[in-house]
Amino acid sequence: MSVVHRRTVLKGAAAATGLSLLPATAGAASRVPVTTEERRVVIVGSGFGGGVSALRLAQAGVPVLVLERGIRWPSGPNAETFPHPTSPDKRIFWLGSEPNLFNLVSFPFPRYTGLLERVAGNGMDMMVAAGVGGGSLIYQGMTLQPARDVFNANLPEQLDYDRMDQVYYPRVAGMLQVETAPDELIDSPTYKASRVFARNTKQAGYPLQKIPMPIDWDYALRELKGEMKASYTNGDCSLGVNNGGKHSVDVTYLAAAEATGNCEIATLHNVTGVALAKDGRWRIEADRITTDGTVVEKKIFLANALVMGAGTAGTTRLLMRAAATGSIPDLPDGLGTNWGSNGDQIYTWTNFADDFGAPQGGPVVYGSLEWDDPERANTVIQASLPPLPDLHTTMLVGYGVSQGRGHFVYDAAKDDAVLHWSGNPDGPLASRIEQRVSDIGGAASVRLDTTTIAPSTWHPLGGASMDLVCDLEGRVQGHRGLYVLDGALMPGNTAACNPSMTIAAVAERALDDIVANDVGTVF
Repeated sequence: MSVVHRRTVLKGAAAATGLSLLPATAGAASRVPVTTEERRVVIVGSGFGGGVSALRLAQAGVPVLVLERGIRWPSGPNAETFPHPTSPDKRIFWLGSEPNLFNLVSFPFPRYTGLLERVAGNGMDMMVAAGVGGGSLIYQGMTLQPARDVFNANLPEQLDYDRMDQVYYPRVAGMLQVETAPDELIDSPTYKASRVFARNTKQAGYPLQKIPMPIDWDYALRELKGEMKASYTNGDCSLGVNNGGKHSVDVTYLAAAEATGNCEIATLHNVTGVALAKDGRWRIEADRITTDGTVVEKKIFLANALVMGAGTAGTTRLLMRAAATGSIPDLPDGLGTNWGSNGDQIYTWTNFADDFGAPQGGPVVYGSLEWDDPERANTVIQASLPPLPDLHTTMLVGYGVSQGRGHFVYDAAKDDAVLHWSGNPDGPLASRIEQRVSDIGGAASVRLDTTTIAPSTWHPLGGASMDLVCDLEGRVQGHRGLYVLDGALMPGNTAACNPSMTIAAVAERALDDIVANDVGTVF
């Protein structure tokens, strides 16, 4: 049961900035209520790590509060919850964070608690999600388990690959109900691009496999039958799947957590700071906001345990700010280091001699996994374009074992920690992916590496890495009751795979240990 105390302050709080760790911007002075609540466990963020933490603690009888800055995005047949890439609107961007997409296209939309935030860095930007379900709302859905040798070469062997393989990866796959696309769908008219990718990959001598996805493909087959409007089968799924059938964290882990009666999700709660209270509990400060960012209440939560699940950008920056301001003393020196991009490379692939089709079914069907060498393991997949006129173009995406590392630096003037990434530290991996993309594309194709135009990653990892900042279960060294269980815990890459499955599996492993050893003693 929570204990609530209320007061008011005179505060200029017309709107939140949209950066999770920054205070509200100046505005017309108004009385904003201040509320203090006492909680047993607070989880910041509702993505894969936060979702796993919420469910497993709730199942153990521990009441948890999940703070999510964004909103819920319910989906179902013929819904219009998510925005469309071909007709963008305010729902795309988090509180006006990206009025100019990569400085190429201007979007003068009203401020809204939308899906996507671009967190600017020095040399590299991070694309991060907002909303109940976190990145699972907008990720393509590729659910890949690393190979043993690649896993052990890039993550601590003490995680025990045998147990991860036998227990935790299967547990995640079961929760997300992963399936590969059926041949009936792949053979349908709008999946030409997938078939061309498969043909060319085989002709180039590279391995090819279907990619496991957290999707009920019957939804796509029903679209083909005209039972609902197109969403999968026309590629209109890069900013969320309106028709449903995608097993994102909100409809799997979080729904199950709420069903226990022990999990409360507080939406539109933008966390602005974390601290160690004088009594040894964890203090979390959050703005309760409206969908245009107006702050309507300042909230303080005092918790016995704090789980950071706000993603690499959110978690690392909140902890860096706490370290720099002394709000949490003696945080490990490795905080803010060992950041990696997971080697993300995103290409457009154009070939006027080939027919990719328009529209193109999605989100992803096939991939090529070159994992035989743990030092240069990489993955290349084909992804659909949103519904556009026939441009003889589709998308190729590569990622892999990235060796380049960036770091965060606290900027007192901004009261924020900024990512620093210099040069081309992932050059060898990028060159290998470029070679493979070229081979698959063929001599007559034209490829554009969008990552070189606007350096960014959709898979930011690290900043509070295991072994450097946390133990393997996410316990922050020297700080009882403080946990990191999201992409910030990863060591800069996830062994040539999308991060989602490994983040969730590592969190599952961690929660088994935390429930067994910390519940009832630490909190």
